[in-house]
Amino acid sequence: MIWCNSSQKMRNLPSNRCDRGKFSCYFAVVEVPISAETMSAEKTAITPTRAQDFPEWYQQVIKAADLAENSETRGCMVIKPWGYGIWELIQQQLDRRFKATGHQNAYFPLLIPLSYLEKEAEHAEGFATECAVVTHHRLEAVKDPQTGKTKMIPSGELAEPYVIRPTSETIIGAAFARWIESYRDLPLLINQWANVMRWEMRPRLFLRTAEFLWQEGHTAHETQEEAIVETRMIHGLYEEFLRDHLAIQVVAGEKTENERFPGADMTLTVEAMVQDRKAIQAGTSHYLGQNFAKAQNISFTGRDGTTQHAHTTSWGVSTRLIGTLIMAHSDDDGLVLPPRVATQQIVILPITPKEDTKQAVLDACQALAETLRHQNFQGDPIRVHVDTRDVSGGVKKWDWVKKGVPIRIEIGPRDIETRKVCVQRRDQPSMAKEFVDKEEFIRSASDLLGQIHQSLLDRSTAFRDANISVCTSIEEFDAHWSKENPGWLYTAWAGTPAEEETLSKQHKIAIRCIPVPHANLPTGLKGAAGDKCILTGRDAVSYVIWGRSY
Repeated sequence: MIWCNSSQKMRNLPSNRCDRGKFSCYFAVVEVPISAETMSAEKTAITPTRAQDFPEWYQQVIKAADLAENSETRGCMVIKPWGYGIWELIQQQLDRRFKATGHQNAYFPLLIPLSYLEKEAEHAEGFATECAVVTHHRLEAVKDPQTGKTKMIPSGELAEPYVIRPTSETIIGAAFARWIESYRDLPLLINQWANVMRWEMRPRLFLRTAEFLWQEGHTAHETQEEAIVETRMIHGLYEEFLRDHLAIQVVAGEKTENERFPGADMTLTVEAMVQDRKAIQAGTSHYLGQNFAKAQNISFTGRDGTTQHAHTTSWGVSTRLIGTLIMAHSDDDGLVLPPRVATQQIVILPITPKEDTKQAVLDACQALAETLRHQNFQGDPIRVHVDTRDVSGGVKKWDWVKKGVPIRIEIGPRDIETRKVCVQRRDQPSMAKEFVDKEEFIRSASDLLGQIHQSLLDRSTAFRDANISVCTSIEEFDAHWSKENPGWLYTAWAGTPAEEETLSKQHKIAIRCIPVPHANLPTGLKGAAGDKCILTGRDAVSYVIWGRSY
């Protein structure tokens, strides 16, 4: 890059201008060959990079964006304001969708009597190794005679232990049994926003923690057909939410018998691919049949006067969605947020090189912010923040790059005169910028946020599609999993649950799903796997996607 202070010297070179401060500087970009060594040494805001160490990169993105941190309680996290703001937006936007489909919010106890879990043996067994159990109801202060220190000793043993909810089917089922008497009380459509605990031995922020936040829907229906319609409707809602709000293209499908939710007759899933080509189960919807209804006596008087058991469903997503979007979209400079769930969608950075123009710049920034807040994006006011901190412009810029804000705006004294703003998009290289007429930017701000969403979705879709391979033989299958980060495989399948388990253990993989008929699979995938099972050679019963996962 060649710098000078006169446009006359730049006539034969492609140039641009930087209007920061008292002088206008002209610069030209000259193409110079760059060696592979230079490229590999290019500095990034996050180290290590994704290519160097993806798990550690993930942790460093969370730290740099100030999303969350590990707490003193092993396996649990503190979600900091920037991270919790993302969860609040996910919660608000999903909640609107649930209520629009007739669901109501309620709240149920954190502590579940052990006897409730014992009523549904298959369900309890599925969570047994993850349960935290409360056995005492008070502490007593006891002074150690040797050290003089006071210790708190549990006492008051409970007559019946309580399990801290790993999920709420059993206790909500008990409430449903009290609330439902007749077919006229159905369907009962309930959702709960809550925390749950599953004792996690290998915690990872947002992806697997002992305590996490989620929503869990629970519904009761008169017939099997109505319950299955509910299960599929929520499944589609989750697929749309990840695409339209988180800009993540998923594969929607059904879990195999081996992978179903404990106690369910059918589990539907949305599977997301992240940038190390592993899968994340981003949301599930379960048809529970009459299993829980019989265990909890959720019965009603039917239209014919007979006593019948309800058909129930449950479904949920959690703060794992934040981990999913981090791994799906972020880059080596930090977090990249889809606009609909960005805590702030536009951040304005005042450039104040001189004290005598500082107030005018600040006033211009606040005025622009107020104007933008009266614009809407996808039905909500645009969220705008003016960064007035007393730190350098470079620090401000990189703070917001690492936090993933979709649009950054810079305004300096000269921009006030020219009525322009400097626009920087997070879906583009961190140094890219464009000077735009202020009024034009105001008119196009909502469209620009939409373009960023579409850019991220297109990128997510292209990456997923490029990393799902077709496999037609067990030799290809075995060879695929010998590679590092190999992506997903699409195969014909007619194996038994035992044969599925053997392959899964051998390669540390799982069938992620049996894609549903309407699944948005890559072009050319359907039918390309042939009609014979890769393992048994029998006629295919289904077509499945295999992958490694978090």
